[in-house]
Amino acid sequence: MNDLVPPPSTSGKTLMERVEDALLPLINLVFLLLMFFIVAGQLADTPLPDLPAAARAESRQPPHADLMISADRGWHINGETVSREALPTRLPAPDETTPLKIAAGEDVSMSDLEDLLRLLEDNGYTEVILLTEPMQ
Repeated sequence: MNDLVPPPSTSGKTLMERVEDALLPLINLVFLLLMFFIVAGQLADTPLPDLPAAARAESRQPPHADLMISADRGWHINGETVSREALPTRLPAPDETTPLKIAAGEDVSMSDLEDLLRLLEDNGYTEVILLTEPMQ
């Protein structure tokens, strides 16, 4: 009964040779795309112009924040330095609908932020918005 089904036509090639033959067009396409992007990337030697948003960012006022934290581990509310003990009494009461806004300077370490966030969590603040500055 096996004589009724003809053997698959492989033209005498092994499975590995057939797979290699099928991959050659794909390899050629990837190579051509690579060459295209190398050449296209070299065509633009001029730097990009300044974006309009960058000019507006310099003249922008800092956003309003309930609490500002600086790199020297200072916590400031309305320009006044606040101690760790006085912080919960100086901040607005925890509210589910209005999150507390914290502004962090670019040099503030993650450990300082973690310390502050733990203190806030212990005092009932569950919603916090962290305001940062984009890197220049």
